[in-house]
Amino acid sequence: MKRKEFIKRSAIGLSVSLIAPSAFASTSSESKISKMAAKVIRSAEGKKVNVIGDNMTFKLTGEDTGGQFSLMQEYNEPGVGVPLHVHEHEDEIFKVLEGEIEMEVGDTKTVLRAGDIGFGPRGVPHAWRVVGTQKARVDLSIFPAGLENMFMELGQLPAGPPDFAKVTEICGRYGVRFV
Repeated sequence: MKRKEFIKRSAIGLSVSLIAPSAFASTSSESKISKMAAKVIRSAEGKKVNVIGDNMTFKLTGEDTGGQFSLMQEYNEPGVGVPLHVHEHEDEIFKVLEGEIEMEVGDTKTVLRAGDIGFGPRGVPHAWRVVGTQKARVDLSIFPAGLENMFMELGQLPAGPPDFAKVTEICGRYGVRFV
């Protein structure tokens, strides 16, 4: 699939993921939403977590959004990435703000640059890696929220080479598996 077609399909997926949750909202979701407070997050603000080399700043969590979504910003050196994996429960949207990432979704692999969006729907294997010569800044939106708790757990692991068995166990509890 060509880059433009990939981006077009990603935009369609983004639209569906933003519209669909509100169309099927339940009463319990409505009560969580009604308790949400307005929030302004400045550029340098947020909880910083190193998730096995992936430098994330939590901007909005499920606690902030009534469980609807979470938003993290990643800022990583070339070579940093996440191997091919599948989510059972979440859809992910990657918006590149600066730099370049190579993204693989299903059988498509392409490079996303500043302004491009990639959509990793639940159930579809996907991976990403920073490419090029500069750091990449990416906004990662996850629908619904909750996966930030997995990232927090992974961020608590000791420094150094990760214990892949422990990483797999933590991810498995959140419905994420590596392929």
